Amino acid sequence: MVRKTISMPDEMERWVKSRIKSGQFNNDSEYFRDLVRGDKEKEMAKQQLTTLLQAAEKSGVSQKSVTDIWEVAEKNSSDG
Repeated sequence: MVRKTISMPDEMERWVKSRIKSGQFNNDSEYFRDLVRGDKEKEMAKQQLTTLLQAAEKSGVSQKSVTDIWEVAEKNSSDG
């Protein structure tokens, strides 16, 4: 495992210590690993959304009416 040394303002250090004191994390390392995991998940979700939006844009304008789209949506929601 790699070791990192970071610098931060006192206010941030107090925040980190308060998160540890709350009992949610055992130490600084756990807290920072959790932050990195969350950032990674957020970035992956953002990339997936971008891919979906690009595919939707490339697919063009639907030939279905709004009523047709609602009917399909209602059918799908009642099937689940």
